[in-house]
Amino acid sequence: MNGEALVRVEIFLAVAAAMALWEILAPRRGDDPDRLVRWTNNLGILVLDAVAVRLVAPASAVGVALAAEVWSLGLFNATDWPAWLEFVLAVLVLDLAIYAQHVAFHHIPVLWRLHRMHHADTVIDVTTGGRFHPIEILLSLGIKAAVIIALGASPGAVLTFEVLLNATSMFNHANIRMPARLDAILRWIVVTPDMHRVHHSTDRPETDSNFGFNLPWWDRLFGTYRAQPKAGHDGMTLGLPIFRERRERWLDRLLTQPFRSGER
Repeated sequence: MNGEALVRVEIFLAVAAAMALWEILAPRRGDDPDRLVRWTNNLGILVLDAVAVRLVAPASAVGVALAAEVWSLGLFNATDWPAWLEFVLAVLVLDLAIYAQHVAFHHIPVLWRLHRMHHADTVIDVTTGGRFHPIEILLSLGIKAAVIIALGASPGAVLTFEVLLNATSMFNHANIRMPARLDAILRWIVVTPDMHRVHHSTDRPETDSNFGFNLPWWDRLFGTYRAQPKAGHDGMTLGLPIFRERRERWLDRLLTQPFRSGER
């Protein structure tokens, strides 16, 4: 395992363990009696995603940044801007690209079929943060690679962004309770669990809001921000109107959801 992968795995495990413990000590919503099945299969998807990326694009996003650096590709390799400014801009632009990608995956039908597997989880917790179809993960990697090359983003900036994206995805999907005042402050600088949970409502307008994973500013800037669910966090229904049977929590059913019938 190379240094970049080791750093990502270590941080992933630390954040996942912290969120899981927080969920046990201070859950936001009721417990999931089917947790063993959900966790086993959600984590199975995560493993398949990692294998798919290593098989199809072993260099990863950081490798793309290294190649852009060697070949002097992209905007930053044609400028003499301060390194700190290029670093900050790279993280911001990559985060904006992921926000735009997320919006596209909701509004383009063929992409929604891939993404809806993530939304079909009827209980949202830390494992939901890694529950994405392998094809979606590969498409996302291609989008990130294009942005990295266009920018000439540094490997350090890309690694920082990848670590932040993975950590915040686990954080904002976690079933954790925090004081309302703290949430109100934090959601100005990071997407909080209460903010993102709205996005997992079965109500269509709520599903199509709060697209941010890491930074919360894009939703406010582009008018997709929704502060709270209409039914409240305890009363809202999570998931989709379809794929709600217990059998849909198993790995084989998750992988085939994009190719099976069903409305939104």
